[in-house]
Amino acid sequence: MYTAVPLTFLQIVAPLMVALGFIAACSLLKEPGRRHFSAIIIAGAGAAYLNGGLGAWEFAFCALVTFIAYRGIKDYRFIAVGWLLHSIWDVAHHFYGTPIVPFIPTSSAGCAICDLGLAAWYFLGAPSIYTWLGKRNLGAGT
Repeated sequence: MYTAVPLTFLQIVAPLMVALGFIAACSLLKEPGRRHFSAIIIAGAGAAYLNGGLGAWEFAFCALVTFIAYRGIKDYRFIAVGWLLHSIWDVAHHFYGTPIVPFIPTSSAGCAICDLGLAAWYFLGAPSIYTWLGKRNLGAGT
């Protein structure tokens, strides 16, 4: 039986900082490289839980996210949906499966928080944060 481990403030904020760091790094890539790279990353994330304790569902999820990643090559909305689905999968693993980092019981919950931040950015079309900050020359590919 699962016993809920309460998340601390740091365990909520740290995954958002990880998402922001990823967004900052991806913002350095120009289009269409940013979108193509992002599609590859979500495809890999779809396989993160293979052998994660949910049996054949792990393979079905991996196949679904691979298809979504393929569609994401041309449309950021699919990449955003992929991160939303991965966030849901993280929650399932937090409560019923194996955590993404086996020796950190709350790692899947943290991953779910990070993934929601990424999904929000991708739903916005993955604009360069450097454009938002007024440093247009760094992430010129919007």
